Amino acid sequence: MENENKTNDDWRNYSSVKKTPASNVPANNSTPKARKGNGGLIAIVVISLLIGAGGLATGIIALLNNNKSQPVATVSADGYYQGNSIEFEETSIAGVVSKVTPAVVSIISETRSSGYYSLFGSSTSQAAGTGMIVSADGYILTNKHVIEGATKVYIVTDSGDTYEDVDIVGEDPLNDVAYLKVNNVDNLPTITLGDSKTIAVGQPVLAIGNALGAYQNTVTQGIVSGTGRSVTASDSSSSKSENLTDMIQTDAAINPGNSGGPLVNAAGEVIGINTAVASANGMGFAIPISATKGMLASIMNNGKAERAYLGLTYVSVTAEVAKEANLNVTQGAYIYNSSSRSGEAIVKNGPADKAGLKTKDVITKVGNVEVGRAGSISTLIGEYKVGDTVELTYIRDGQTYTTNVTLEAYK
Repeated sequence: MENENKTNDDWRNYSSVKKTPASNVPANNSTPKARKGNGGLIAIVVISLLIGAGGLATGIIALLNNNKSQPVATVSADGYYQGNSIEFEETSIAGVVSKVTPAVVSIISETRSSGYYSLFGSSTSQAAGTGMIVSADGYILTNKHVIEGATKVYIVTDSGDTYEDVDIVGEDPLNDVAYLKVNNVDNLPTITLGDSKTIAVGQPVLAIGNALGAYQNTVTQGIVSGTGRSVTASDSSSSKSENLTDMIQTDAAINPGNSGGPLVNAAGEVIGINTAVASANGMGFAIPISATKGMLASIMNNGKAERAYLGLTYVSVTAEVAKEANLNVTQGAYIYNSSSRSGEAIVKNGPADKAGLKTKDVITKVGNVEVGRAGSISTLIGEYKVGDTVELTYIRDGQTYTTNVTLEAYK
């Protein structure tokens, strides 16, 4: 079932994957000095390597990187598309890279802990990840697990500038997404957000990120291998896990440190946030970018880190679900709670309840967008802000109805 986005349903089979930040490593007690300019940032990180059937080996990489951009070919954006096909030749790839990488940043998150075994009463560790600048005044998208527990966050740009005055302004309560803000800036390069509802299996993509926490803005190429994937993602120690749904699967190489970086299409538009990898199979997974847009707009426009939600638990309709629940549809969101004895799946006095939706209804459209074909309920609702009113199309007892739902903040 899915409570907007959290899933543990009997109908679903999950693949086990690893989230992709660099692991934390204890450092000395002094705070490392980050600095603006081309001098760069000295970082010491531990890289967690997955081996065999879930085994773990670690190695330490000491990095002294001047963080200067490597020169890339600049080509015109014209000619990426011919009719309905995408040309993705070498010059086009270089053009996408030159368009996107100035807005891709490395994120160094620092955590400080204290305890009996710390020689001086406290210890500091660092981890490396990736983010992308979405506004000239410094808003950045990344994964929540990249900055989890951070007491300090540094941003290192592609041009080598390092920023220390960084705030964590919001975290999505239903997804592995975080929103940062670099303060007192107004001219940063920005990425272009695409529309993940329009992606197609087989289309070419690039993954860009701080690979292994050591190789800034590494570029890898692949295709969209699948959509709507459900995975159970764990950290490098396997001590924490999270169910992620509606993920984009890609064969573009995604490594530790890539977390929070962009998955981009041939036009240089971001369609996903790189989040997890199945190390044994070379499969990477990204969160659809459309799921981030509503909360991002709320933060940027109102300063409120609010996530819109419907207030229901559902199961994404598959052939198996349709057969077991005796449904006459092959896609949509079946409102049902398999963990409840009654199957009751509507939050009392929540948005769905107020709109008249009931358990065992099947939501087939959000606005004019088909549920399942273009994304899950969670992803599609994630495009809207708190207070927005959206029309839902649903089926009840074989009949099709519509209702308007005013979205509320997830609590």
